[in-house]
This record gives sequence, C-alpha cells and structure tokens, in this order.
Amino acid sequence: MEQEKKNSLGELMKITMEHIKTMADANTIVGTPIKAEGVTLIPVSRMSFGMGGGGTEFTTKQYPNQNFGGGSAASAKLEPVAFLVVREDGSVKLLPVAPPPATTVDRVIETVPEVVDKVTGFIEKQQEKKAQKEIDGDFVE
Repeated sequence: MEQEKKNSLGELMKITMEHIKTMADANTIVGTPIKAEGVTLIPVSRMSFGMGGGGTEFTTKQYPNQNFGGGSAASAKLEPVAFLVVREDGSVKLLPVAPPPATTVDRVIETVPEVVDKVTGFIEKQQEKKAQKEIDGDFVE
C-alpha cells in the first residue's frame, strides 16, 4: 500500500506543484530593490506557467503490486514587465520595459488609466460649467 501511495498520480502532481511554488515566490515577481543615487528601482516581472500530468494503472504477473505508471511536467516563463522608480522626494513612476501591447485587450488595459483621467477631467469641467451658470444666474431647469 505504501508503494502505491508514493507512486500515485496525485503524489506526482503534488511534487510538481511544490517545485513550481518554490520558483514563484514574491521575490520572483517583485524583485529586490536596487538603490542608486537617490533613486530606488524595483523590478516587476510577469510569471506564467503550465503543468500537466498523466498516469495509468496496470498489473503484470511479475509485478502484481507495482501497478502504476505516470509522469508529470511543468514549465515556467518569467518576463520583465517594468521597473517601479521611487525617488527620494516621494515621487513614484512605473517605467515599462515590455514591448508594445500585442492584442486589443492589452491595448485597452494599457490605456485604461488615461481614459479614466480624461473622463474624470471632462466630468469635472462639466460640473464647473454648471456651477458657474448657477452663480451667473443663467441656470435654467
């Protein structure tokens, strides 16, 4: 019974996941800060991984208790995405190092902060115009 437990598909997958877990710690994604001349650079990366496994149970006359065959595999990819630049005066800037977005979804995600700023600015201008009309007496409901 102990032999079956050591060679089960679940055990193979568990060992594979443990190895992936050691690769994907927080220091892998958000790197160790680098300090130089009043500026701190913090590397930020994207990690993706895939995992697969399979197995089969069989018996033979020669090995009636060793009835498992299987394997598992994993792959990981680490891509630098940006540097977080922190200056002594407290300003923070994200400096991307990745190539331009490749898909429409990537472009939308990248431009969301700009769109939010533009929409917020437009709403604020509209509210200012409305408030000014109320002050001038031009406001009509």
